[in-house]
Amino acid sequence: MYHRIMVPIDLAHIEVIEPTLETVADLARHYDAEVCYVGVTSSAPGKVARTPEEFSRKLEAFAQSRHQVHGQPVSTHTIVKADPIANLDDALIAAIDEVGADLVVMPTHPPKHLDVIMPSHGGKVATHTDVSVFLVRPRKG
Repeated sequence: MYHRIMVPIDLAHIEVIEPTLETVADLARHYDAEVCYVGVTSSAPGKVARTPEEFSRKLEAFAQSRHQVHGQPVSTHTIVKADPIANLDDALIAAIDEVGADLVVMPTHPPKHLDVIMPSHGGKVATHTDVSVFLVRPRKG
C-alpha cells in the first residue's frame, strides 16, 4: 500500500520524536517501504551543523543508523531555506512530491487553543497534500 514514507526530522531534538521513529519503523517493516528522512536547515551556521553539506552528512548518518533498527531501505532529502522555521510547512509540502512520498509520518503536539491562530505543522501538511499523513503524539507520563 505504501512504498515511500517521508519523515520530517529535527536533528536537534531526536529524543522528542522517538515515538514517531518507532511508528515509522513498524510501518516500514509492515509495508516493506523505504523511509525518506527529510531535514530542513539554514545556509547559515546553526546548532546542528555549520554548513548545509555538514547537515546533509549528519542526516545521512542518522538515516543509516535508523536503517540498522528497521532494516528497510532509507534515503534522505535536505532542504536549505534562509529561514527554516518560517518556511517549514511549505518546504515539507513541496518535499512530498520531490521525494515521491505516498505517506508522511510526523510528530505533533496535543491540541491547544493556540492552534486556531498558529496551526500545527502536521495539520497544515495534512490539509495541503493529497497523500496520507500520520501524526504521532508524544507519550503521556
